[in-house]
Amino acid sequence: MSRGTGLDQDGLMLREGALERVPEEFAPVVAAVRAGVTEAFGDALHSAYLYGSIPRGTAVAGRSDLDLLLALRQEPTAADRAAADRLLASLDAGFPQIDGGGVLLFGVERLLSEAERYDLGWFVACLCTPLLGPDLAERLPRYRLDSELARETNGDLADLLPRWRERAAAAGGDPAALRRLTRGAARKVVRTGFTLVMPRWQGWTSDLAQSAEAFGHYYPDRAEQMRAVARIAPAGTADPAALELLLERLGPWLAEEYTARHGVRSPRP
Repeated sequence: MSRGTGLDQDGLMLREGALERVPEEFAPVVAAVRAGVTEAFGDALHSAYLYGSIPRGTAVAGRSDLDLLLALRQEPTAADRAAADRLLASLDAGFPQIDGGGVLLFGVERLLSEAERYDLGWFVACLCTPLLGPDLAERLPRYRLDSELARETNGDLADLLPRWRERAAAAGGDPAALRRLTRGAARKVVRTGFTLVMPRWQGWTSDLAQSAEAFGHYYPDRAEQMRAVARIAPAGTADPAALELLLERLGPWLAEEYTARHGVRSPRP
């Protein structure tokens, strides 16, 4: 099957998003993000980044969420997180183009640390699009699609499965809570399946359907399960069969196979 794009002629990852790719209808959202982040964080902000479908140019008005990463000069405080929540709520209420979203907050020191070199550092350098401030990618290495990158990005699925089971039990059958859980878990499972095969596939994609197909090329016996999970990922579901697939069938097998092939993600401080 064809390889994904995203690599240069030397096999190093290219940044997948760009402000030039932002769909026209999302331009006012991005302008408001710039103004809102500057007002909310001022001198505490080192730099701000978009990631996800908006800078990739694949966002759909009314359905896509807004994903931001803010690099702060110091480690974020509870007040910083509250400010980020208020900012996101204001943007979500003010722009029908977006349907929710998330704001990640990290201190610069952590983003540039050796422990995060192949996880958060890679995320900033390759999956985030600079919006404000100095680009931290200039202080990070170039990345190859190898086993080390696979281990440090998604080698934590085994740790997540018990937490997801606890959330499922705590949801008590609440459809909204189950949709949130299955949406996030399905995205993680598909991306884990993709990075499991990424060093062999030697291509990059953020598209969940293409990720599932790349996985299925190497694991045909599990291909249909992964396709089903990719279909769950955009909106989530309260279907008990989906929970079973994620938490008891595909998820545990994938965690075991991932550990066998790439190892377990290094502990974080």
